[in-house]
Amino acid sequence: MSRNDHSIQSPGFHWPLVYLCVALTTLATLLLELSLTRIFSVVFYYHFVFLAISIALFGLGAGGVFSYVVAGWKGNLFRKLGRLSAVNGLLVILAVMVVLAQGQSQNTTAAHLLFTYFATALPFFVSGTIVSLAVSETISRVNRVYFFDLAGAAGGCLLLVLLLNTFGGPDTTIVAAILFAAASALWHSMSGSTRQRAASVALALGLFGLLIFNKQFKLIDVVYAKGQKLENESFEKWNSFSRIALAPEKGSGMPTIFIDADASTGIANFDFEHLSARELHDLYQGPGLPYAVRPGAKTLIIGPGGGWDVARALASGSHDITGVEINPIIADTIMRQKFPQLSRGLYLRPDVHIFVEDGRAFVRRSTDKYQVIQATLVDTWASTAAGAFAFSENNLYTTDAFRDYLTHLTDDGFIAFTRWGFEPPRESLRLISLAMVALKSLGASDPAQHIIVGREGSRADLTAFGTRDTVLISRQPFSAADIQRARGAMAAGPMTAVYMPDENIPNQFTGLLRSSDPAEFERRYPFDISPVSDNRPFFFYTVQPRDLWEFVTRASSKSEDYKINSAVPLLFELLGISILATVIILALPPLVLGTRLPRHRPVMAFLLYFLAIGAGYILVEVALIQKFVLFLGHPTYALTVVIFSLLVSSGLGSFASRRVVRDSTARWRLTLLGVAFLVGLLALDVSVLLPKAIQLALAWKVIASTVLIFPAGFLMGIPFPIGLARLEKWHSPSVRWAWSLNAAASVLGSVASLVLAIYLGLVQTLLIGGALYLAAMAAIAGHAAKTSETPLNLN
Repeated sequence: MSRNDHSIQSPGFHWPLVYLCVALTTLATLLLELSLTRIFSVVFYYHFVFLAISIALFGLGAGGVFSYVVAGWKGNLFRKLGRLSAVNGLLVILAVMVVLAQGQSQNTTAAHLLFTYFATALPFFVSGTIVSLAVSETISRVNRVYFFDLAGAAGGCLLLVLLLNTFGGPDTTIVAAILFAAASALWHSMSGSTRQRAASVALALGLFGLLIFNKQFKLIDVVYAKGQKLENESFEKWNSFSRIALAPEKGSGMPTIFIDADASTGIANFDFEHLSARELHDLYQGPGLPYAVRPGAKTLIIGPGGGWDVARALASGSHDITGVEINPIIADTIMRQKFPQLSRGLYLRPDVHIFVEDGRAFVRRSTDKYQVIQATLVDTWASTAAGAFAFSENNLYTTDAFRDYLTHLTDDGFIAFTRWGFEPPRESLRLISLAMVALKSLGASDPAQHIIVGREGSRADLTAFGTRDTVLISRQPFSAADIQRARGAMAAGPMTAVYMPDENIPNQFTGLLRSSDPAEFERRYPFDISPVSDNRPFFFYTVQPRDLWEFVTRASSKSEDYKINSAVPLLFELLGISILATVIILALPPLVLGTRLPRHRPVMAFLLYFLAIGAGYILVEVALIQKFVLFLGHPTYALTVVIFSLLVSSGLGSFASRRVVRDSTARWRLTLLGVAFLVGLLALDVSVLLPKAIQLALAWKVIASTVLIFPAGFLMGIPFPIGLARLEKWHSPSVRWAWSLNAAASVLGSVASLVLAIYLGLVQTLLIGGALYLAAMAAIAGHAAKTSETPLNLN
């Protein structure tokens, strides 16, 4: 029996109940954390998911330290845990109401961020206190308690998709509150207090009643988003990566689908048997250019949304149209089930084939070839929200993606991408950079002959914000007939020919395509238009590294670039807040607990061990989520499979840690070395093996992903409980510092992972995470020398 075991003995004590309570707590915590990422994406912007993750990590870490204060309070352990859990059920409701209230503000200042950060951190703070107190008071079975800690979080990961699809974001947070109240009742059942257990049961039932009431009457719901009131919505539904609503577009009144209260897609409504001259003209505008060049084409449309590109293809005479839409609420619920009349049954036509899947993954597994592959203003920011750690990553716009598209074209085929036309150009010019690399890799000697670019509007509109550039990229050089058809369509548009293979138009497109040194052109350009790959899929991030400080300090919310690159100053604001949060976490032991950092150098060196494994774990997790999005074909699958696999395997590793390590420091070191080796192997697998297995059925891909992740995850679950138990025996006062440093590393690591992925790449981020376990191995050298005579006892 450990020195803490006396504090857990009570008439109603049962180890299975302890395990269940810990699992319920972490299940509720993960549900709250990930549902907040969805709510943040709707109420603020997609990149605010960083904030939700950092909030959770900060709260859990600070709560872990505060648990030592609670341990000193008088009273039964389980009564304290029960009361904390009950309070947390109410704090969850308070936190989500605070977040929803912030949607009225259009400008997010540093003060606004700070208020949101610390107010929303409260339930995570209490949750961290509960789990840490339970672990510290059951240190004799830390391996088993830590297993149920991770198992509960894994269960939350599995339930997330079901709950978001069924209830939506705000109601899922109420489910988390119910789980905290249920845990409170179980904690009180071990304290022997019948009255307090009854109160907790009543709280759980009351919260359940709130869930039912809110489902019907929307008492706690998104009313304001991104500074605008949501009005006239005739339909609204959540899933695990978006909130979809149907409402009339302001001004035109056209039925419009809104994604996360921001992005939108109009619903095409045409009678193709009786198209007027005006309708035909509108359909051939901008994104209709490819069908003027290749009428009646066999077409693949990525992200068809409300069906405008499908309508354009049909109007040109196409009778074989495939649309790949990532969002089932758009493709199925709205367009084919509840509101097909709004599009005259467009997606129910026999010549239109709609698939619900990630467009890039569909192309990878498809054996068909197409005359036109089209994507119009498609932004997979849904992937960001699901993955929770991304920075506007987009696997549709990379050199690897363009190679996939080009190899799925017929000999006369081309790809057509429409992006916003800025002046000077950014997005559309970066498309040219991607195309040049992809074409050269496929043997094209002169990419300039394979590209046509048109901009909507007359030449006087070239500098206007909000115009659209359509870029055509052919597998073979464009023929003279193709060029003439494109020129004729532009003249009738009106559209402006921005780049033509047979014409020397003085602008940036011509400058890049006909440059003798494209890389030098890209370096000297005022925006970052360099090609991006699957390893660094940050297409929308166009701030040149040399201009980073100026953008962060001088970016105006009124500028054209602000919304696209506003995550850049946010990232640094979040970094500052994370540093502040880290300072708070590290200040808690001396200020609240009266415990200073130990002056004994070997102890201080050993504490770096917890810093290394905390940062290493989250870097590995971040990189794996992003790398598996493409392989699994959907951001939700990547989130679920990667986090679930890591949590379950790490939990099993924790459970088996006593048997794996025993009392051997050599085995401990070997475990850390094994983590670094297996993470390195994972980096090789995600780069080489996964792309070759893209055509597997989904079930097999899920199995393959789990098998690949499991060995590394299993070993990654061992270092924390082993280190905690060793430190408890060697220098017990430093255990609270171990919690602090591990939490601080996770907070900073969540932001650092973004910076590393942007500037180095996802694979490099994964390798750095593995290398940190080697740093942890070095950190235990002094500890091993001082405690070689002390046996490790995890019983």
